[in-house]
Amino acid sequence: MRILNLNPDCGIGASAWFVDLEGHRLLLDAGLHPRREGRAALPRYELIQREELDAIAISHSHHDHVGSLPVAQRYFPQAHILTTELSYFLIERMLHNSVNVMKRQRDELGLKEYPLYHHDEVDELAPRIQGFKYNREVDWAAFRKTRAGFISPTLEFFDAGHTLGSAGIRVCGRKETLFYTGDVCFHDQTILRGARFAGVKADVLIMETTRGNRPLSPGFTRDAEVERLSQAILRVLRRRGSILIPAFAMGRTQEILALLALLTRQGRLKPQPIYIGGLGRVFTEIYDLEAHRAHRQYPNLQLRDALNLVVLGQEQVENLKLAGSRIFVITSGMMSEHTASCHLARRLFADEKHAIFFVGYADPDTPGGRLKASLPGEPFLFSPLTGQVRRQCEVEDFSLTAHASREDLLDFVCEVEPRAVLLTHGEADSIQWFADQIRARLPRSKVIVPQPGETVEV
Repeated sequence: MRILNLNPDCGIGASAWFVDLEGHRLLLDAGLHPRREGRAALPRYELIQREELDAIAISHSHHDHVGSLPVAQRYFPQAHILTTELSYFLIERMLHNSVNVMKRQRDELGLKEYPLYHHDEVDELAPRIQGFKYNREVDWAAFRKTRAGFISPTLEFFDAGHTLGSAGIRVCGRKETLFYTGDVCFHDQTILRGARFAGVKADVLIMETTRGNRPLSPGFTRDAEVERLSQAILRVLRRRGSILIPAFAMGRTQEILALLALLTRQGRLKPQPIYIGGLGRVFTEIYDLEAHRAHRQYPNLQLRDALNLVVLGQEQVENLKLAGSRIFVITSGMMSEHTASCHLARRLFADEKHAIFFVGYADPDTPGGRLKASLPGEPFLFSPLTGQVRRQCEVEDFSLTAHASREDLLDFVCEVEPRAVLLTHGEADSIQWFADQIRARLPRSKVIVPQPGETVEV
């Protein structure tokens, strides 16, 4: 088995893995690096451009896993694209939004390389995407190789519990088996239930390490953290303040909306408008429409019916009055410049009645990350365009991650007992923690940390 890490950088970047299994070639994910711009954000497709790629398998439709799919299709127009039936409904919308974002960044930031692809390419790509149910074996290399006696390796998607449609991917050849976790969450969230990876065995494991540098606090429970957030929301509303919860449009937004719907159903939160972004509304509708297919809690909870959702346009972001206990659940989760959450945060800074609550990861080098680290009344650099600011509003961070704890992931490795483990999708200290722990608990397993562009034989 030959595996090549196509991520252009270390850490959490553009997820993309080339796998040559018994002479059959597969691309696992086709992401864009969230902290790079232009072509520097792309995976290193040029390293495999001479390979005859059979298929591309997408684990889920977050930008860092699917954002460069149209570019990958340019390199490999013959490759079929496989994903889960739930991601099938999401990928096209995510890619069209990426085109819009890149065009805006080209105009606002002068990034001449943008957009990296166009709407018509997404339209042409869409019919090539095939969606499959979880736990169905697919002969992924058999589409073009139809000679007599040919036996195709198989691919199977396992529910990863991370976001709607997310999957771990098992690839089985005649002699060797690989499992790719993608992004995985073993605990139940507000809507989605945890991953269903029970019984997975593989010779080689490619595993995310996102939370390897974050141990669980003693006595931590997600239920208690949800209640802490609930009480914080109600506390701010009682003092007539407004609340901004920056959240990724797909996944985090729907989880927070579900919490607000449950608080309303319980009578703890009075019915009121909940302001969201346009893309958040699109994905919320898909969450509702596909509720019957998903492995979720509250399968009959329809967010559009349970809440008074109001889409917030750009003009309203700038002009809407903030007095009167308003709740905003809008992108971007890291408060990137020129996004609705960034504009709203600037309006909330100066008033101690208001609050900004983080419910997911924010890179330290983003406006959201710098805001998280700020102290009340102390100057800090929010963003290059905004400059130095002082914030008086309340800021809190709530651990409601959609990634597995490091303890749960380590237990999973021990259950799989792979011959080799490739560690990915985490910062250096996260990867090192897993490497040390796996070597101690599974001394017969080889631990590999492939560098960007590095090929390994396993």
